[in-house]
Amino acid sequence: MSCHSRAVVLLAGAVLALTTLAATARDQSDLAQAYRIIASKTFVDLTHSFGPETPVWAGFGQAKFSPAADPNTHEPYTIAKDGFRTTYYEMVGQYGTHVDPPAHFAPDGITMDQIPLKQMILPMVVLDDTPYLGKDPNHAFSVADLQAWERIHGRVPKGAFAALRTDMYKDWDSNPERFKRQPFPAWAFATIKLLYEQRGVTATGHEAMDTDTTDKMDSETYILQHGHYQIEVMANLDKVPATGAIIVVTWPKVEKGLGFPARAFAILP
Repeated sequence: MSCHSRAVVLLAGAVLALTTLAATARDQSDLAQAYRIIASKTFVDLTHSFGPETPVWAGFGQAKFSPAADPNTHEPYTIAKDGFRTTYYEMVGQYGTHVDPPAHFAPDGITMDQIPLKQMILPMVVLDDTPYLGKDPNHAFSVADLQAWERIHGRVPKGAFAALRTDMYKDWDSNPERFKRQPFPAWAFATIKLLYEQRGVTATGHEAMDTDTTDKMDSETYILQHGHYQIEVMANLDKVPATGAIIVVTWPKVEKGLGFPARAFAILP
């Protein structure tokens, strides 16, 4: 190879290295800027605290919390005696604010540990059912209601998380028996189908313990058997704007998990 050729190769290698370094620096700068923007925003917790007395479907029963104990001595661990303390939890997976993965209703559906990470941070829209509740306290949010919402706020974007605001969450602590009432404000099945089939949403959520009030749980069955997850028993949706927020939802990575308490929060625009 001639000196000229070697020089060209070295120059090309140097240009490639500099280009790679510049791209890496740019990527790092983009992430740093994204974090600065996010950190400056308002966060809204969409999750209820839960305990042994909080509402749950009667078919599951209340949770039981107790001090974890040494399996040999059966003595509870304490800070004074052992330097630490911890709790033993006995509860169903669908407890408090929780995730329902497809496998909850679908024999071949993915479990909660298989839900893609990119589906755990999504653009968020909040569909408001509360204007209809004065005349109909158990109003099911209809296709006509969705269309009215879209005339004001624009089309629900593909890939979004669609949450249904009913303000039921306010009864969670103050009136738990009312929170568990049947029927309750909910999704209309036709609206759920439209959101997934025509708008292409990734996931949906709501404040009640069930998706709708149909006898056969049509909406929840449809969502889960079509490979989507949902978040139930959400809180504070009245503090999130109709559009522009981002939702982040996390849950423990339980192997072959069929549901578990989740932590969800919104980042406001």
